[in-house]
Amino acid sequence: MSGVYGKCFDPTGARHGIPTYPWKFAPHGLATRRQLRAQGLRPGGQPIAAQAMRINRRTGTPRVAYLYREDLALPVRPMTSRKWGALALAMLARQTCPACGVIYSYCISRRYGMCGLCIDANHTAQTGS
Repeated sequence: MSGVYGKCFDPTGARHGIPTYPWKFAPHGLATRRQLRAQGLRPGGQPIAAQAMRINRRTGTPRVAYLYREDLALPVRPMTSRKWGALALAMLARQTCPACGVIYSYCISRRYGMCGLCIDANHTAQTGS
């Protein structure tokens, strides 16, 4: 096993405290949160079973993804009508320009906090041209 993989391979957990595998070499039955979510599952309060590790080539620092057991995972809780309503209101707030009140079909940039027309109007008013 190469030096980089050797640093990341610790199936007993003696070096890192929990079983550690190189990136993409974890045994079957273990999955990250995103992989569980893609299967319609969630960790459900279970402890971290293992971790997948990869060493960054540029900085030499490790990147870690925690792994959970698939057999102990629970189904994702369904969205309630109140959660859907709250999500719709949050999206409406992100799509409404606070300066002019126009509702757009996309989210307003958080960098400027207003739509492009209002940014242009503000810039024109400030520069006087």
